[in-house]
Amino acid sequence: QVQLVESGGGLVQAGDSLRLSCAASGQTFSNYAVGWFRQASGKEREFVAAINWSGHATYYTDSVTGRFTISRDRAKNTVPLTMTALKTEDPAVYYCADSRTGDSTGSIVQAPPSNLNWGQGTQVTVSS
Repeated sequence: QVQLVESGGGLVQAGDSLRLSCAASGQTFSNYAVGWFRQASGKEREFVAAINWSGHATYYTDSVTGRFTISRDRAKNTVPLTMTALKTEDPAVYYCADSRTGDSTGSIVQAPPSNLNWGQGTQVTVSS
């Protein structure tokens, strides 16, 4: 079983940038699609970004398009999420998840949460 560990969260000001990382241990997740999700206090978890197995296809929710970038670092076996121009509506616990059933971005976006392998989350706080 691959274990996912998120890191890089913290407190930043609106307009700042932050880089989260999702690291896999136990096994590589290079053959699977990986996604980032977030859950703000009192709200449901929502999809943020996904990347396919090769890293050549990405997909973002509208609210982060142009500000966030998901990528793959195969040498480090990580999937970073680079967040720029952070807004006061971005604070949340950010989770990464990989798809045990597919390698496309659709296998992240369309999968029931129970079909994904989740990390424990990292907190992002944005002050105005």
